[in-house]
Amino acid sequence: MHFARVTFRKLVDEVQQLISTALFNLGHPGHKFELLDPPKPEFGDLSSNIAFELSKLYDAKPYQFAQEFVESYLSPIIKDEHEKGFLSMISSVEAHPGGYINFRVNNDTFSEITLSKAIEDPSYGFWDVGKGKRVNLEHTSVNPNKALHVGHLRNVILGDVIYRILQFTNHKVRVLNYVDDSGLQVADIIVAFKFAGFPVEPPRKPMKFDRYCGDYVYVKINELYLTNPSLQEKRRYILKELEAGQSEIAKFASAIVLRVLRDQVTTCWRMKAHYDLVNFESQIVLSDLWETTFDWLKDKRLVRLTMEGKNAGCWTIRPERQGDEEKVIVRSDGTLTYIAKDIPYAAWKVGYVNDPFSYREFSGQWDNTVLWTTTLDISQNENKHPEFASADKAITVIDSRQSRLQCIIASILSKIQQSDNIYMHLGYEPVSLSSRTAHNLGTTIDDKRSIQMSGRKGIQVNADDLIDLVKLKAHEEVSSRNPSYPKEKLDTLAESIAVSALRYNLIKYDLDKNIIFDITESINLNGDTGPYLQYAYARAQRILEKSSEKYCKVSLSLLNSEPEIGIIKVISKFDLVVENAARSLKPKIIAKYIHALATSFNVFYETTPVLKESNREVRIARISLIWAFCKCLEVASYLLGIQPLKEM
Repeated sequence: MHFARVTFRKLVDEVQQLISTALFNLGHPGHKFELLDPPKPEFGDLSSNIAFELSKLYDAKPYQFAQEFVESYLSPIIKDEHEKGFLSMISSVEAHPGGYINFRVNNDTFSEITLSKAIEDPSYGFWDVGKGKRVNLEHTSVNPNKALHVGHLRNVILGDVIYRILQFTNHKVRVLNYVDDSGLQVADIIVAFKFAGFPVEPPRKPMKFDRYCGDYVYVKINELYLTNPSLQEKRRYILKELEAGQSEIAKFASAIVLRVLRDQVTTCWRMKAHYDLVNFESQIVLSDLWETTFDWLKDKRLVRLTMEGKNAGCWTIRPERQGDEEKVIVRSDGTLTYIAKDIPYAAWKVGYVNDPFSYREFSGQWDNTVLWTTTLDISQNENKHPEFASADKAITVIDSRQSRLQCIIASILSKIQQSDNIYMHLGYEPVSLSSRTAHNLGTTIDDKRSIQMSGRKGIQVNADDLIDLVKLKAHEEVSSRNPSYPKEKLDTLAESIAVSALRYNLIKYDLDKNIIFDITESINLNGDTGPYLQYAYARAQRILEKSSEKYCKVSLSLLNSEPEIGIIKVISKFDLVVENAARSLKPKIIAKYIHALATSFNVFYETTPVLKESNREVRIARISLIWAFCKCLEVASYLLGIQPLKEM
């Protein structure tokens, strides 16, 4: 399918063509140059550094060369091409004293093309980055012994936004949620239930089972290990039973894990996260995935049986760099470390091993899709399931503390098939709560500015509690402005605002930045927040509802004021922004863009009359501009998982 290069991308193409032609005429064909966004509007719409590149060859100052290049090469081409009806996006070019060459867009042509495409093209903003490539995207993957806390929410939301961006840019994405049901954390709560006298049912109602296991059982059993060493022997026994997978203990653990998992997924669905498949670690161990992969590792001499030292009797992975410690993959007692399970799972994702799984439906989801699960019982296989294994690329979203292990996995896969970049770790830094927010949630942190989570120490803020508190604050805000709204409507709006506030706040930062989340700031209608975007959309919708005019063909070149051109230029860059976010896997790019879009509309809203505009053609043109803004914001909001609201 062919997609015409439109809007700002067309301007970029024309400027590139213009400079390339001028370089050919000058005798420097193919010389590299960059196109940049000017730091200030008065510098034009695009800038190039070509004068800095070539001035050295001519022993000239950049500004001197830029002047000559514009006057003798660029301007004549523009004049000639305009007469032929080409380079219609470029209005003018000029040399700046700083040495850059600045280009200005033809606003009349630009406005007509941008708004017509934005309103009429159902795929506006789309750019075919993926070319149909298959991606297995793993995120969430919270140990099934606890409820999600605020730190996990960053993983969930980051993973879901990456999914939306990749899906929108023609990647065939499958979202995986990996369940570590045979690790130490699960063993801990099984020890508590089977050997330490903890009741399986929460002592007080109502209480989600995942919260009971994490906030109480897991914390208390770790305290008991210090005073009752015999319980640690029980933990080693449980681990072996979990890996064997056939005993009553293993069946009991499976039932506990499923209860926790369903509660966890319910929280994720509340945040509007989508999944395609739940994988269970125990099935990787019980299938032939591990044996096949272990044979590979030994054949490739990527692992060795250590004969001395603290790892004597263990199979270890050879370190990548001198000075690094060996990584144990199989303990001396024969049990597997979690990286031993991660490696075959990663190999399965990209088709390096045969798929040993059958598949069955696990649950319906909030978006009316089916969540599938793996099974080793071939009699349960449902043939209508999607294809899950053998993707072209695997992306794992997990916090930066796991970077070394993820690098080991990526390195091993690259050595197995001599293929780089097929496995990617998308790391991020942790989330803390501001002292104000922690206090509102009943957590004391003394004089500290913020608090980080620690499940083992019992220092964590339940994700559901945080969502509820943000919802309560949003409810107060909405009801104060709309006291006549019925309770059900207020509740629906507050939930949407809370989800949007959290999603935007946990996406708008660079991945390598620690986040300090503050509830009050997150729902500020005048800040860099999700509700700010929703409010801009609601403002626009009110104008459209009050207007008797509908979008129709008028001269959109009538939109030539600074606020109008400001919105149009932001709208025109949407597909470029989407492409950039998809290629770089940086969701912040979409967040930054949609905030700029909402801000440009709010400037327009405050300065430019629409319904009271006396000139009907101008009024219709401005209505068309609002239609285009709404459509663009709707798509960008979808990519972030934010629901546009017609009223707030």
